[in-house]
Amino acid sequence: MTKNINQILTRILLERKLLLPEQMDAARSESEKTSQPLSSVIVKKGLIPEDKILSIFSEEFNIPHMNLKNFSIDKSVIERVPQKIASYYKFMPLKMENGILTIAVAHPLDVKIHDEIRIHLGHPIETVLASETDIVEMLKTHYGLAADTIHRIISRTPEKQTAAAQTAEEPIEDIENLAEEESVVKLVNQIISEAYKRRATDIHIEPYRGKVRLRYRIDGILHNAPVPPEIVRFYSSILSRMKIMANLNIIERRLPQDGRAIVKVQDQILDLRVSSVPTPYAESLVIRLLPTTMLFSLEKLGLGPKDTEIFQQLVKKPHGIVFVTGPTGSGKTTTLYTCLSSINTDQRKIITIEDPIEYELDGITQMQVMPDVGLDFAAALRSILRHDPDVIMVGEVRDLETAEIAIRVALTGHLVFSTLHTNDAPSGIIRLVDIGIEPYLIASSVEAFVAQRLLRVNCSHCKTADVSLPEDLRGQIVKDLKLPLGTDIKFYRGKGCKNCNGTGFWGRTAIYEILLLDDTIKDMVLNRASSGEIKKIAMQRGMRTLRQDGWRKVIDGLTTPEEVLNLTQKDDEEGRSYDISGPEGTDTIPIPPVLAEKKQLPLTGRRVFSRLDTAVNIAYKALNAQEKSTRKLPSERFGTTDNISAGGIVFVSSVPQMIGSILELTIDLPDANSPIECLAKVVRVEEVEPNRRYHIAICFLDLSSAQRVRLDKYVEEEFK
Repeated sequence: MTKNINQILTRILLERKLLLPEQMDAARSESEKTSQPLSSVIVKKGLIPEDKILSIFSEEFNIPHMNLKNFSIDKSVIERVPQKIASYYKFMPLKMENGILTIAVAHPLDVKIHDEIRIHLGHPIETVLASETDIVEMLKTHYGLAADTIHRIISRTPEKQTAAAQTAEEPIEDIENLAEEESVVKLVNQIISEAYKRRATDIHIEPYRGKVRLRYRIDGILHNAPVPPEIVRFYSSILSRMKIMANLNIIERRLPQDGRAIVKVQDQILDLRVSSVPTPYAESLVIRLLPTTMLFSLEKLGLGPKDTEIFQQLVKKPHGIVFVTGPTGSGKTTTLYTCLSSINTDQRKIITIEDPIEYELDGITQMQVMPDVGLDFAAALRSILRHDPDVIMVGEVRDLETAEIAIRVALTGHLVFSTLHTNDAPSGIIRLVDIGIEPYLIASSVEAFVAQRLLRVNCSHCKTADVSLPEDLRGQIVKDLKLPLGTDIKFYRGKGCKNCNGTGFWGRTAIYEILLLDDTIKDMVLNRASSGEIKKIAMQRGMRTLRQDGWRKVIDGLTTPEEVLNLTQKDDEEGRSYDISGPEGTDTIPIPPVLAEKKQLPLTGRRVFSRLDTAVNIAYKALNAQEKSTRKLPSERFGTTDNISAGGIVFVSSVPQMIGSILELTIDLPDANSPIECLAKVVRVEEVEPNRRYHIAICFLDLSSAQRVRLDKYVEEEFK
């Protein structure tokens, strides 16, 4: 029957002149060599679209043709058909009506195969034609990724061995032997291959009691990948296989491990970064997928014409520092690599210090920090100066020593690129002062702070105009971008299709906020102006904020307003109350200009600890929220206490907190000891200035006795 189908298809395609004779001969030859259906070979070669082939089959054999996109299948239908039968015969059960089972196939069935399926299932069957790609995807969705491979492992492996594979005490030899079997190797390869096909950047394999969860991070969002429940029986073997690939110690199960492996997927060489951490049930794995070769260009970063010109000027500076800021996963390293690639010539010596090295850059000397042997950022930075570099990239400025050396290098005629973890560009100044850098050194060495975020991009295949957004949002965009009143703004969003896995997004782009330290901004830094004041003046001088850049991409149809709102903060032209001024002649951490005269409040019957009205710097982040919000809180915020005691504090904030919420708190007392870190609960919120400033009262939850004594002692000494 298969031969007859191929003959019929050949005749029709030649009669309709859809293929040339030589094209048909080549396709038939490959079909015979690979034992693949002729239709599959023609589609894979791109000679004729699959829909056209299915239409021909439907017309010739009088079989209905269905589009399985968004087709819902009842769970009871899936339970009637064993996975091994559906995978073996390559069909998808769709529905059960009047005792007849309807199945989807990509090719007309041989009469013999039709009868075999009917006998196996015990039901009469009807067939419809559907895309082979759709059938494969539905098999993965409803039966689990690599379900056929797992079934073959189970069928070939004695029950005793599969049961032993679950235990952490299995002999190493057995684990290695099982991991090296073709079936397990294929299973791991399928997991990696599927991740690459879905454009995943990370694979998360997480063990729990009696089950294993597999997730792929796509466009920055984690998505569950269905796997059959039987995979838990071979999880130890999967772990061992990944460890062997990454050259990790398969005996060690108590400590975290990191390794790497090089694999080839669809002619693409991938660098796998494998990380394992112990959990109560087994080790959890995260595998990052990185291409070994990347093309970096300023045009692909998502920069507008003006920002591209600014970047081109920055990378051509003879000396100075450019800081790229943003949270983890915001694309800072990619931006730095792009900057280096744009100036990578034979006339320049470029050295990088990274943790870890993410991409290999031809013509650039890259160094991996190794804190275990004393090679941290500061030590590496001191050593590479003997190698006569022109340009240096420091992966991250984490401490005062690294910051001081980087500034010294910039002041002695080198161009330096590095990163900081801050929420916006002006906050980079606060962060450096917080580390301990004097404002005059910042003004003398830093050329720019560049803040960035990654936004998901609308899928080009299913993007449509959206007219449902509220008018107040349109008005807000017009206001933020200072557009003429009444400007017509069009919004777009992806509806979801098979190309974007139903998410409506395909890929990501970056939004930027570039603060150039010109003479005006440098004078403000030297005069210890607040970051809010600096931001206000920078915006007046043409700086585009993260949200404004995001709105530009919304207007261009690249993303949705929700993406911008979720990843950016509302721009406040009045600025925030962060100041970089400290007591004259001291090197203390900066505090806002809301200092009250120190005075001790009278004790009442309710108070156990003395309370002092004073300003102390704090950092905090919310651990939980009692109501859902479309806006994500930044990872860290800074504030200043209004009063402090060993029982709790009151601090000033521009953002209200929910009563009862839990904060992770860091208190920087102006003494020689380390900061106090603890958990605290919000007990009172008072609005000082409408929608601008709040007093947040918190009580300590897990303060140790030593920490409480230290706080109480500080209050007493300050009062004296």
